Amino acid sequence: MSRKSYHKPVVLQVLPSLVSGGVERGTVDTAKFLTESGWVALVASSGGPMVKDVESGGAKHFTLSLKDKNPITILINSFKLAKLIRKYKVDIVHARSRAPAWSAYLASKMTRCKFVTTFHGAYGTGRLKNYYNSVMTKGDIVIAVSDFIREHINSVYKIPKNKIRTVHRGVDLKEFDIKSVDEIRLIRVRNKCYIPEDKFIITLPGRLTSWKGHEILLQAVAKLKRDDIRCLLVGDTKQHERYFRQFIRLAQKLGLSDKVTFTGPIKDMPALYMLSDLVVSPSTRPEAFGRISIEAQAMRRPIIATDIGGYKETIIDGKTGFLIPPGDVDALEEKILFVMNLSEEKRAAMGRAARKNIESNFSLAQMKEAVMTIYKSLLL
Repeated sequence: MSRKSYHKPVVLQVLPSLVSGGVERGTVDTAKFLTESGWVALVASSGGPMVKDVESGGAKHFTLSLKDKNPITILINSFKLAKLIRKYKVDIVHARSRAPAWSAYLASKMTRCKFVTTFHGAYGTGRLKNYYNSVMTKGDIVIAVSDFIREHINSVYKIPKNKIRTVHRGVDLKEFDIKSVDEIRLIRVRNKCYIPEDKFIITLPGRLTSWKGHEILLQAVAKLKRDDIRCLLVGDTKQHERYFRQFIRLAQKLGLSDKVTFTGPIKDMPALYMLSDLVVSPSTRPEAFGRISIEAQAMRRPIIATDIGGYKETIIDGKTGFLIPPGDVDALEEKILFVMNLSEEKRAAMGRAARKNIESNFSLAQMKEAVMTIYKSLLL
């Protein structure tokens, strides 16, 4: 009996950590559907709160200092990964970030294991940076999370187009469904975030960093001069304390202290979307994909985002949401007011169109099928 006839395929994903974010969520989703498909899913990272999500989905996690960019640590990690690959008979190692990708690439060479990379961002350019980034082009197959990223890879690194596959991220249509969120969950999130029932709720989920558009939103809300608005800024304030303090000062300066709530990280995002009247993501730099968009649309919520990067691929402007120029406070103010003035009937119609868009193009099942097709092609 040949090895292929009885050996369950084994995939090892490597990433810096499992704290929060789109990279981490993609890793968890992939690990889960691998185990559901009868494969063996392994994940290596420096750890974090989402380790429990990996393990609850049936995968095994290994803790290594993979977020360390020190060349010596990267080399040491390559030997540790090679040991894991040999011990667990790994067929494919899948790298999702640059520092761990170097370790994974070296380990794959030592073990003759198939190597896959996923480009989750448009990394900075420059001679040294391009060399460091180039490890992400060394996969037997390179996955781009959007056509925007695919074009970036091709134009900057000049690798063959037939080596790159676009695999859009997918959302779990059962988890992100208005029918799946009960009243108890809504009450719990409403109380945690102090969400008033008599206000128009605008939610901006995203890391508290300079380019996610928090300042643009605050300026737009200040210009509206409306007392019936409450802004929820969702993100880890402890991990990004500098920007948290900066945005607190800006809210005070603009007279918005009583209109802005910093919620901290929220586990139950479907419930939070349900409690929101509008979701915004006015990023001033291109999002590689922008998971917020597909989650909000799956929950039938209107979204306003910038007309750059991955959002151009997920939002149908004027039908499922709105696209505005980056950094344009006036345009954001205008679209917020437009959504506030929509009738319930028109808002419901936009919600139905948004849900249909996600069901047709950005479901977790579609992402699963695309990734599994890539994995299987490497095992032929």
